[in-house]
Amino acid sequence: MPAFDLSTPSGRLKTQLDYLWTDHAYLRVGFQNAHWISPEMARSNQPGPFQLAGWKKRGVRTVINLRGGHEIDREKSFYVLEKAACERLGLNLVTFPANSREVPKRQTVLGARELFERIEYPAVMHCKSGADRAGVMAVLYAHFRLGQPIRQAMSQLSGRYLHVKASNTGVIDYGFERYLSDAEPAGLSYLDWVQSDAYDPVRLKAEFHAQWWATLLTDKVLGRE
Repeated sequence: MPAFDLSTPSGRLKTQLDYLWTDHAYLRVGFQNAHWISPEMARSNQPGPFQLAGWKKRGVRTVINLRGGHEIDREKSFYVLEKAACERLGLNLVTFPANSREVPKRQTVLGARELFERIEYPAVMHCKSGADRAGVMAVLYAHFRLGQPIRQAMSQLSGRYLHVKASNTGVIDYGFERYLSDAEPAGLSYLDWVQSDAYDPVRLKAEFHAQWWATLLTDKVLGRE
């Protein structure tokens, strides 16, 4: 039996209550942290079914889920509701798990570039809060799809989107900053650097140091993933 079953009234109620409370969806009912990056791509926090209907009315055709949530042993409530809503609305749901506590792996960067070339636009991509995983993917989108230099694309990682650079999610910024300090002056493109032996996400993460108070804020107070 699946953990969350929408085929019965009791199953739907259980799923919706878990989504509202466990996933903190009650905080997102009236606040989406939604922003258009370009006329074809938006970023957002986790949308509920009625918010997905709103994106559909805005012309969106593809929803990119950066959270995962469809593990083999247990689909999470947000994913069950999102999948059902996308099927009902005729939206393409694409899952591309990202991480907010590490420098992007080489396969993540290359996979993102390929993803932005193959999806149907307009699209919206989301994580839980719309701040960190949506932020790193917005940087990659702006760089690969819009042709923005990394320095310019990094504007997608800012307090405007509720990203807290001083916390452990600031490791995302650190990875891009190291490109700007180490590789760009040598004439390497970001893609060339990522594909070179010099790119070591594990080492870069080990070198980064977050501020304790900021990590307390993001992990304990805000409950960021």
